[in-house]
Order: sequence, then structure tokens, then C-alpha cells
Amino acid sequence: MRLTRRSLLLGGGALAAATVAGQAVAKRPKVFHEATPILVEAKPISRFSVSDPDRVRFGDLAFRSGLDLRSSAKEFGGFSSLWRSVNGREIIALADNAQWLRARVETSEGRLSGLADAVLTPLMLAGGKRLRSTRFYDTESLAIAGKTAFVGVERHHGVIRFAWDGRTFSGGAPIELPFDFSNIDRNGGLESLAVAPPGSPLAGALLAVAERSPDSDSSTRGFVLTGSSRGEFEVARSGGFDISDMAFLPNGELLLLERRFSYLAGFATRLRRVAAGAIRPGHRVDGTVVFESDASQQIDNMEGLAIHREGRDTVLTMVSDDNFNGIQRTLLLEFALVS
Repeated sequence: MRLTRRSLLLGGGALAAATVAGQAVAKRPKVFHEATPILVEAKPISRFSVSDPDRVRFGDLAFRSGLDLRSSAKEFGGFSSLWRSVNGREIIALADNAQWLRARVETSEGRLSGLADAVLTPLMLAGGKRLRSTRFYDTESLAIAGKTAFVGVERHHGVIRFAWDGRTFSGGAPIELPFDFSNIDRNGGLESLAVAPPGSPLAGALLAVAERSPDSDSSTRGFVLTGSSRGEFEVARSGGFDISDMAFLPNGELLLLERRFSYLAGFATRLRRVAAGAIRPGHRVDGTVVFESDASQQIDNMEGLAIHREGRDTVLTMVSDDNFNGIQRTLLLEFALVS
């Protein structure tokens, strides 16, 4: 197939997928030594479907708006998890090289228009050492609840707890994980973290799900890491999708964000909705597909999911991981959950 700009946009692009699949991605850049303001340029995305620009509804999602984000700072990119404040005005995007972006969300007429006051900051352990210089360098997942933040780590699988004051993380320390992670891929580990909300049967518990299992195409491992129901469960997989993030709805239901890529089709993404009471140690969890992308839609390697409320709307925000690769894009996409 002759590769054009249009073919790269459709489904994220076969060339981008081939680049990732072949591990020919740029080396993760070093992180800043301290919190550093950067300029982020944002190109608004007004239509999610390239082939049907007037279409708004996609499964159980209604597209609101999006941004194609770029920065001249080489440290920008690689975002693998996302948090958005209760009022939707601030975001935190966790990068997979042990740093995080904090920015203020700008809107115009109800649509995303840009990011302001963007700052990249290295994650630090309590003793002042940057995570990038430790075995916890591959940061892939983030969950924030109250005054605590948790960061999930791949390769040397672990979870780091931080104090969170609404503006910064501090006092990073690994938490004890009473589970055996020996049969989880080094590069397919704790890709998803979430803290169950008050409306959940697991209220307050920290959950983690592995991206995939090396010995199964039909399931992966999930963990209730804290609380009285601590234990392990299974999460069903299908269609070649890997789990890349998750977030709870206010009623305790769980949304699983999944991604897939191939040489021919490029990137694909999917969302599954899991019933509030389905997650229990020893059980197998599946969910209803509420969205699955097709090749006409503007997606990339979607890895981060955040949920907040705006009036009656439940707003889903997704971010893509560009792997610090100039062929891919950092996309911030916003949808409303309509059923």
C-alpha cells in the first residue's frame, strides 16, 4: 500500500504500527532534573471520523472534541496513563519514562482548544532519587484518590505510592505486593491501576490489571491489591486486544481501555464496560463492548483513560502514547458516555 498522510491518519497508520511492532522506536529521552515549564502546541480535532465528518455517535460514545498535541521539548510524549480533575480543568498525563505532565485544559465554546501552563516533572522517591535512575523507570499506570497517588511500573513490576496535595507528587515509596508476578511479561505488566469509588462493592481498594498474559490469548491477570477483598481475578481478552488502562464510573462500573495494532490495519482501540459487582477474587471478569474503533477514525496508540462529570454528562478523556516516535501522534480525545 502506498503510504500517504491520509493512510497514516486512518487508524493510526500501518507504518506507525509496523514501527512499534518492530521495536524501531526512538529511545526514551532523559527526563528533566526538576519541574520544567514547556510549551505545548495544540491542533484542534473537530471530527473523529475522517470518512464521515458529520458523524458524532460511535457505539455508546458521542465525540465532543480532541487535540493533536506537540512540543519542541524532546522530553514530551510517551503518555501511558491519564487523570483529569473533578471539574475537568486540569490533567495529569503519566509518561513511560518516569515523569509526568501537569497542564490546565483550555476550552472554546465547550470544545478542547489547548493546554496551558504545562509543566513536566520527574517522579522522585522519598530520598530524592529520580525514578528514571532506578529499576522503577518504566512507569505505565496512574491512579489518584484523595491525598494519595499510585504509579504502576512494568519490567520490574511494582507500585509506587506518593503523597498528592493537588499539585505535586512527593515521598515516593514502593508498596508491598503479596502476589507472584513471575509469569507476567516484562513488557506487559501492570498497565492499569484504579481505585474503586464509594459506589463500588470494593470501595477504596486499589486494583491492577496486567496488559496481557504470556501463556494465554483469552485472559490476563487482575489484582485487588488492597482492602479486605484482596486477591487475584481473571480478565477476559478477545480480538487480539491488550488492556492499556481502566477507570471507574461513579456507580462502581469499570471501563477497560484496550488497544491493538497490526502491520496491515494499524492501531485499533476498544472500550468494555464491566458490571460493578463482577470483580471478585477468584472470578473471571468480562464486559460489554461499548466502543470499538475502525480505520476511518482518528486514533493512535490509545493508552490513557480518565473520567469526570460535567453536569449530566459523564466525560471520557483518552490520551495516546506516541512512544517518542515522530511517526505517531499524541492525541487527547474527549467523548461523552451516552448510555
